[in-house]
Amino acid sequence: MSQKVRTAVIPAAGLGTRFLPASKAVPKEMLPIVDVPTIQLVVEEAAAAGIEQVVVVNGRNKSAIEDHFDHAYELENILESRGKSEMVAELRKIANIAQIVSVRQKQALGLGHAIACAHPAVGDEPVAILLADDLFDGGENPGIGQLIKAYGECGGAGVVAVMEVPEGQEHKYGIVDGELDERGFWKVTGLVEKPAPGTAPSRLAIIGRYVLPPEIWPALETTKTGHGGGIQLTDAMVSLIDGPGLYAIPIEGNRYDAGDKIGFLHANLAFALKRDDLREPLLALMKKMLDEA
Repeated sequence: MSQKVRTAVIPAAGLGTRFLPASKAVPKEMLPIVDVPTIQLVVEEAAAAGIEQVVVVNGRNKSAIEDHFDHAYELENILESRGKSEMVAELRKIANIAQIVSVRQKQALGLGHAIACAHPAVGDEPVAILLADDLFDGGENPGIGQLIKAYGECGGAGVVAVMEVPEGQEHKYGIVDGELDERGFWKVTGLVEKPAPGTAPSRLAIIGRYVLPPEIWPALETTKTGHGGGIQLTDAMVSLIDGPGLYAIPIEGNRYDAGDKIGFLHANLAFALKRDDLREPLLALMKKMLDEA
């Protein structure tokens, strides 16, 4: 029987160079989707799936992330004195979404290394991993929650979220090879991190949600540098295939690549259109801009 998944890790130590100059002084993870920081949406997804503790792996100059999930007493008192009680309640809600733990990745040595930095905070337990660049809107069925459920069904084997990418785009992702079972899960038989064009074993790409068993921790400790000169999580996961096992799971919902400029704009529009206060004026504005274009 698999252990309960209590802790999630969100790696957030990257430089965010694709969003310069905005990310020069503001962490990329704090860039807003309408008026909510990207990382808050990811933490809310984890909390909605029953995660009790979220470990954020930070780098230098990322203190704004910690501050965002803390109480801002002076701001709250000023708003309270102005009668803005609803806004105060919203700020306090952010501070209480989940127990947030911050750890530091002191060198940029790859995603696998970033996850390994969280090991002391997680302990020898299974872990949910959510990449802040990937936003999932699964409605009442959060993406990471779907994976946690699948982890329980797979008897403690690791599970990763996948989607089919267009032919010729495989080199941008970690790609899985495997066999489809009766549940619609792919039993993974091989993994390749960003394969050279024309060499990918499939078009099933790993996207930014994982639930991995405790065996991932010793695997990360022994994984050597790989693609791009860093310690890759994909390389460490290879050891799970012949151990507890590894499954690739297509998850329901809409996925937005907030690490890409067009994907970021897409996410902003999609989340704004869900809001009653923005939908109609935004549709009118989009129609006007399309007509002008």
